[in-house]
Amino acid sequence: MKTPTAPRRAVSARVVDPQPFFRIVMTGFATLIICAMAASLAFAEERVIKSHGFTEFGELKYPEGFAHFDYVNPEAPKGGELSLSAVGTFDSMNPYTRKGRGGAMSADHFESLMIGSYDEPGSYYGLLAESLEYPESQDWVIFNMRPEARFSDGTPVTAEDVVFSHNLLLEQGLQSYAEAVKKRIPKAEVLGPHRVKFYFSPDFPRRAMITQVGGTSVFSKAWFEADPENRRLDEPRLDPGIGSGPYVLESADVNQRIVYKRNPDYWGNDVNVNVGRHNYDRIRIEYFGDSVAAMEGFKAGVYTMRPENSSKSWATAYGFDAVKEGDVVKGEFPDGNVPAASGFVMNLLRPKLQDPRVREAIQLAYNFEWTNDSLQYGLFAQRHSFWQDSALEAKGLPKGRELEVLQNLGDQIDPALLTIEPVMAHSSKPARPADRRNLRRAMKLLDEAGWAVGDDGLRRDAKGEVLKLEFLIDSPTIERIVQPYIANLRQMGVDAISNRVDFAQYTSRRREKDFDMITFAYPKYLQPSTGLYQQFGSDAHEFSVFNPAGMADPAVDTLIGAIVKAEDQEELYANVRALDRVLRAKRFMVPTWYLDVNWVAYWNFYEQPETLPLFDLGLRDVWWVNAEKEAALKSSGALR
Repeated sequence: MKTPTAPRRAVSARVVDPQPFFRIVMTGFATLIICAMAASLAFAEERVIKSHGFTEFGELKYPEGFAHFDYVNPEAPKGGELSLSAVGTFDSMNPYTRKGRGGAMSADHFESLMIGSYDEPGSYYGLLAESLEYPESQDWVIFNMRPEARFSDGTPVTAEDVVFSHNLLLEQGLQSYAEAVKKRIPKAEVLGPHRVKFYFSPDFPRRAMITQVGGTSVFSKAWFEADPENRRLDEPRLDPGIGSGPYVLESADVNQRIVYKRNPDYWGNDVNVNVGRHNYDRIRIEYFGDSVAAMEGFKAGVYTMRPENSSKSWATAYGFDAVKEGDVVKGEFPDGNVPAASGFVMNLLRPKLQDPRVREAIQLAYNFEWTNDSLQYGLFAQRHSFWQDSALEAKGLPKGRELEVLQNLGDQIDPALLTIEPVMAHSSKPARPADRRNLRRAMKLLDEAGWAVGDDGLRRDAKGEVLKLEFLIDSPTIERIVQPYIANLRQMGVDAISNRVDFAQYTSRRREKDFDMITFAYPKYLQPSTGLYQQFGSDAHEFSVFNPAGMADPAVDTLIGAIVKAEDQEELYANVRALDRVLRAKRFMVPTWYLDVNWVAYWNFYEQPETLPLFDLGLRDVWWVNAEKEAALKSSGALR
């Protein structure tokens, strides 16, 4: 803005009053000052934060320039092999394919701009990025990448690769992912060779936007564009492509084994977030046709580390000599994570399952107490909440901010939710599989829902359609659990069956939502955010593999939106508790069991840091091999 000049003098000699000139000049100065103050305020409002990491709430634990994470051994020896098992099959080393099944750990080739900390929920630090910049509004984020980062073929990882990867996932990735991300992240832009910017839509809350883009896998643009017809993200292939991670594929023998080897030229060995990690020279995964064969393989030393998820195996299968002699360690480690919300999920897209009375009746047929005592050796606890044993679990009558949140939902919810305790998993008598009291309640509910018992003992609706229920399963362990449950349902007049299919068919039918009920575990976190849209949101409910129930409910959508908008922990907790309460009242899932520890059996040559992190044991990247112990086991004949 120009400062006004004095008016020209008239030709005739007359005296000019200085006051108008003074007023004009002062008005100009005042305008300049006001503009400057406004610009200053705008700048203050849009103060740009530059950091080495990011956290949703509070402060980062690790300061800029930290040497390494507290939970690693920075002097851990490098070498040896980690060997694990997988049950089932694979036909692709492309983990993003929409067809077939990707091989174990096939996504680990690819790194992201940031990685999470194992001892600090909701906090992320730079990996491919050395820093990030964002305004307080979080309308956008800029990542400053490490110029030294390289793909395994030696080519640099650049901002072009980041933007290409983002767009490729939108074009060829899972439909549910692509549709959600397109709405929230409208643009990714290359600002320089190692500087990339993401813009966030004004129509959506900012929470988890930065971590979303910071955690996206980065692919080599040059590799994909060299053969675009045969190198699609959505097609199966045994060539995984090139990534920038510490391991590369050594071999893949379909349905037999996969071997990864350390990349000797890995660019990131000395980056602080990697110090003390990635300690094995090789990682081998042996494939088995079923869990019984896998257990026998571990006993024989075919593979040497086994995270255990079977209570039967944990209780009965570890009596072999190697355990008794201390050659195999049976370890239990604390788990600070929210237990996965596991159970039998009903497909709400099926008309027969849309009546809540039918769903409650199906729940009542399951006997957790008998199942746990008789089939699971009493090792589990019964799950009630989607955020079990955490500060996010809804308990008692709603009060305080949680009550206000529920009241604000108005007629979107049953008003009874405001005055009752949250739905709890029903209790059953453990003496026998069928609890007659619960079965009577269940049959009454089915009668009320219009499913009457016919002369043949089967229930039919007014149109004469039989109430059929298929449990789609792919595991003999689950089949063993399901059979007594099915027997109870059949006593109620439900034509219930279990259908165990091969892994490829199971994957295909699950993706197509071609099932009545399946077993599923919703991952749950201490700081839930946009991932809830995929698990329970309406937008992609008809096809999202992350929302197997096909949940679509306005109250749920409203609560997810409030969770994502939460600006402090108190608001987050209140809305998550309200969501927990609403989800439990929907009765679309039969809650089963959970553990608060991790079971891991391993041959006694693996070692770990003195203090393991609560939120990830780091079996694949924090532990290491003691070569002397391994040699001793082999020389003794205990391990081949």
